[in-house]
Amino acid sequence: MSCHAPGGAFQSVPIIDLEGAYSEDEALRRALAQQIRMACMDVGFFYIKNHGIAQHCLDEVLKVNQEYYSLPAEEKMKLHHKTVPNFKGYSPPMEANIQPGNKGDLHEGFRIGWEEKSRDPVIQCASRDGVMAGANVWPDTPEDFRTACMDYYHAALAVGKKLFCLFALALGLPETYFNDKTVYSAATMRTLHYPPQPDAADEKILGIGAHTDFVCFTILWQQTGLEALQVLNSREQWINVPPLPGTLVINLGDQFARWTNDIFKSTVHRAANKNIVDRYSIALFFGTDYEVNIEPIHTCVTTERPAAYPAITAGEYVRQRLKAMYNK
Repeated sequence: MSCHAPGGAFQSVPIIDLEGAYSEDEALRRALAQQIRMACMDVGFFYIKNHGIAQHCLDEVLKVNQEYYSLPAEEKMKLHHKTVPNFKGYSPPMEANIQPGNKGDLHEGFRIGWEEKSRDPVIQCASRDGVMAGANVWPDTPEDFRTACMDYYHAALAVGKKLFCLFALALGLPETYFNDKTVYSAATMRTLHYPPQPDAADEKILGIGAHTDFVCFTILWQQTGLEALQVLNSREQWINVPPLPGTLVINLGDQFARWTNDIFKSTVHRAANKNIVDRYSIALFFGTDYEVNIEPIHTCVTTERPAAYPAITAGEYVRQRLKAMYNK
């Protein structure tokens, strides 16, 4: 069954089995990279299965976030991101408004950046976070919030590193092309809580409005059984991306679109929790080291397809987009 309607507009998001990524057989890895290339060119979104993140890790991070978001608002606001460095910490519902013309985004979130799992200060001082530098902040309650979040963060980070190798192959580059550009793991993570809005009478208030992501790609975990995410196809149709057991969703962001000279798509998407219960998700926004210049890769530039973007450092690009999002 084709995932495309007549005329080329996608009608579903492909599912890609990541098991071959860990094979020593280069031919298998290249075949997998070709699947990813087609998904990136046609849709800009794909599911991955056999990603390697253990179910107990997912269960624990969901549990602590359910506990955290049930705390009183005044407790959560103690770590409001506008009072701590570089956008980290808590953001309340309706504070951000990512889609111009909307009234606000009906979700709350907690943002963290790179941090070693160990609390050893000698190890922690080796961590780098570039333009987003500044220690993470952690709530006192729940007690195991940091542990569960860091366990998931580092597990998802490993998936992201493997994906970068496959993206390189998909672009006709050496498998290690991105290795020296992702040394310091420029990845931020947001845990997200979407209150129920089953009626959604006001079309100007969504869980998060229509947008594209800032970085190279996003690794999204969605809570099982609760649909909310939609992506926009070339016919201006909203296509549902339901949570599928055992999968994560990968979507490309604007940095990768710039880097690949728009060969890879950064697709508009949105989310609205029209269920009658709370919904939780976790997005890990994966980019390059912040000092890396993002400019069209040589394999993506031809006489017929000249470079469409000037160079900009990854960190500065993310900073500009976050400032616009939060009016900060």
